[in-house]
Amino acid sequence: MVKTLDKVDVVTVGVGWLGGIIGAECAKAGMKVVGIERGKERSTADYLRVHDEYRYAIRYELMQDLSKETITFRNSRKMRALPMRQMGSFLLGEGLGGSGTHWNGHTWRFLPYDFNIKTLTDEKYGKDKLSADYLLQDWGITYDELEPYFDKFEKTAGISGEDKNPFAGKRANGFPTPPMVKTPILKKFEKATSDLGYTPFMLPSANLSESYKNPDGQTIAACQYCGFCERFGCEYGAKTSPEITVIPTALKTGNYEVRFHANVVEVMKEGNKTTGVRYIDTQSGEEFFQPADVVVLTSYVMNNAKLLMVSGIGEMYDPETGKGTLGKNYAYQVLPGATGFFDEQMNVFMGAGSLGMTIDDLNGDNYDHSELDFIHGASMSITQTGVRPIQSNPVPADTPAWGPEFKKASIHNYSRTLSVGGQGASMPHKENFLSLDPDYKDVYGVPLLQLTYNFTEQDRKLHKYLTEKAATIMKEMGAKTVMAGNPISDYDIVPYQTTHNTGGTIMGASPENSVVNNFLQHWEVENLFVVGAGNFPHNGGYNPTGTVGALAYRAAEGIIKYSKAEGSLV
Repeated sequence: MVKTLDKVDVVTVGVGWLGGIIGAECAKAGMKVVGIERGKERSTADYLRVHDEYRYAIRYELMQDLSKETITFRNSRKMRALPMRQMGSFLLGEGLGGSGTHWNGHTWRFLPYDFNIKTLTDEKYGKDKLSADYLLQDWGITYDELEPYFDKFEKTAGISGEDKNPFAGKRANGFPTPPMVKTPILKKFEKATSDLGYTPFMLPSANLSESYKNPDGQTIAACQYCGFCERFGCEYGAKTSPEITVIPTALKTGNYEVRFHANVVEVMKEGNKTTGVRYIDTQSGEEFFQPADVVVLTSYVMNNAKLLMVSGIGEMYDPETGKGTLGKNYAYQVLPGATGFFDEQMNVFMGAGSLGMTIDDLNGDNYDHSELDFIHGASMSITQTGVRPIQSNPVPADTPAWGPEFKKASIHNYSRTLSVGGQGASMPHKENFLSLDPDYKDVYGVPLLQLTYNFTEQDRKLHKYLTEKAATIMKEMGAKTVMAGNPISDYDIVPYQTTHNTGGTIMGASPENSVVNNFLQHWEVENLFVVGAGNFPHNGGYNPTGTVGALAYRAAEGIIKYSKAEGSLV
C-alpha cells in the first residue's frame, strides 16, 4: 500500500549539485522543499581515511550499485543490448552530493559558439557542413543570457582561475579566487604551447587556491594538493561539493528536508500537471507518494530520462522517423591525446583534480574549419591530478605486458611520464539515443534505460586531427619518446573515458525539437522541471558541470517565478 505524505511546494529527485541548488534557492525564497536521495547521507567527516585507492577508485565506494540498477548498451539498433555489469566508460555517483562528491572539479563555461552552434555553423560553412544525420540545433538560449547564472555558480563554488582565455565568453566579474599553483610540470606545458603559438592559461578549478567564504556564508577550505580528488571525497572540505555549500545553505533555512534511501520510481501526473512522485524506501520496502506543487528532476542524465520514459511523459524519440524528442541527441566525448616519456623525474604523485593548464585555440570554432571535414574541437590540457600506483603503470609501447621487463619499465617511468589530452566535443547523431530496454528491469521492477551509441565519422576525424596536435605539443615539451593515442573505432562501454554524458532531455526554443524550454520547464507538463546535462543539445569540449550549474540557477529562478504565477515561462 502506498502511503501519501503531506504536500510540499517543491520536491527534487536527487540531491547533488542540481538538487542542492534548487533546494537552496527555493528554500531561501520561503518555499517548503523535500529532496529525495536514493543513496545515503555523508559529509566531510566520512572521508578522514579517504586515501584508499582500492576502496574508492577501484571498487567505487561512492558509486551506484549496478547489481540493483544499471543500463543496457549496444552500438546500433541491429545489436541486442546487454547490461553494464561493472563501472567502465562513465561513473554514476550515488548518495548525498551525487557525482559532485567524486568529481575532479574542472569548472568550465561552454563557449558562446556552443549555444548557437547550428546558426553559426550554417552561416560560416553552409548548411551541408555536416550531413543531415547529425541533429545539430541551437540551445534556445545564448551565452550572454546565461552569463549571470555562470557568475552565480562560480561565486557559490569559489572557483579558482584566471581570466586569460582569449576565446572565452565575456565575464561580468573575475574568478572568485586566484588560480592554483603553477607547478614545474605546468610550466613545461606553458612554454611548449606558447612556443607553438597557442595561448595557455590555468584551468578553472573547484579545488580552491585559498580559503573562501561564499555569498551564502559557507566556507570552503584551501586545497592541500594531496592527489586524491576524482572518485574520492575531500577530507579537507577543499574540493567544492554540494555537501559543503548549497545543501547546508538549504538546511539552515528550516524549509528544507532530505530523505535518504528513497528511490523514485514514477512521476505522477494528472492532465498537463504532475501531482508528485512515488518512491520506495530501499531499506524497508515501503512505498510513498510525495505530493508537490512542483516536481524537479535533478538526478543524473540517465535517470532523468528514464523517469520521464517510465512515467509516460513526453514523446519517445524514434530514429526511424525522426519524430519525438525524449531520448534524442545523446552525446558523449572523444579523448584525443598523447603520452610522453622523459629522462627527468617529476613529482607526478602530487596534485589536485583540477590542477592544470589548458589551451582553447583548438576548441569550438576558435580555428578555421573550412578545409576540415568536421566541426568543433577540444580544450587541450595537461593536468597534474596525482598519479596513483594501482591505476597508473605507464610504459612505452614496446614493453612486455608482464614480467621483469614490465616491472622495471613501470617503476622507471612512473615519475617520468606526462600526458596531454583533449575533451573532444561530440555532435548528436540520429542513431545515438536513449530508450527503455524491452527485456531487462531493475531490482524495483522498472525497465532499465537502454543506451544506443557509437562513435561517428565526425568523432573519428576530430579525434585524429587533435591527437596529432597533442603529439606535437608533447614533442615540444621535450619528451624523449612520444606515444600518440590510438585511432578510435567502435565505442566500448569499457574502459573509463569520461562521466560527461549529455542529451536525452534536451532544451530548445520549441516543443517540436526539445523536451524543455530555456528555464528547463517541461513543454507538456508545466509544473515539471528537468535539470541536468541531459538538457545539452550537443556535447562540448569541456567538462559539463559549470554549464549545468548555471542552468540549475536559471531553473531555480524559473521555479520561483512559476510558483507565483502558474503557466509557461516562455
